[in-house]
Amino acid sequence: MSRGPRLEFAVGAFLLLALASLLVLAIASTNGKLSFGGAGSYELTARFTNIGQLRVAAPVRIGGVNIGRVSKIALDPVKLDSVLTLAIDDRYQDLPSDTSAGIQTAGLLGESYVALLPGGDMAPLKPGDEIAYTTPAVDLMQLVGKYMFSGPGASSAPEPAADAGTGTAPAQATEPTTDTSAPTTEDTP
Repeated sequence: MSRGPRLEFAVGAFLLLALASLLVLAIASTNGKLSFGGAGSYELTARFTNIGQLRVAAPVRIGGVNIGRVSKIALDPVKLDSVLTLAIDDRYQDLPSDTSAGIQTAGLLGESYVALLPGGDMAPLKPGDEIAYTTPAVDLMQLVGKYMFSGPGASSAPEPAADAGTGTAPAQATEPTTDTSAPTTEDTP
């Protein structure tokens, strides 16, 4: 009967280890932030014509450093633009008012995020302000489709065909010229 308590202890220890692993995974997946409110942050808005695959809770970065997250995505019913609400950490209160925002992708197939590029204006953005300068997401599939289906005939001028015998392009036809240096019959007496 001495195996019963040992087995129960081993099972209990294994379950505690599994729960601790799940807690570590939860903390790692939220970048160490387990807050449920917007405490410690202020909101800015930004308008984009195309947000691509951007989702709520996507990071907001300056120079690759996370400074906030996307807290809300809405559609403006009048202008039909996507309006993002960005929750920026309070430590970054002094963003210049001419800061620009763009939607970037980490790597070729990575996550989308909002990249901020601070400007040089002395006046800071205030909570609730809108970022005026934005760059929409680049649609990679549209670019690939445009390149694939453009074809060789899409250039403005066709290339001349090479001469089969020499491998060089044929000479361009030019207008006949008249030689004005030779005397003509009208010039001689």
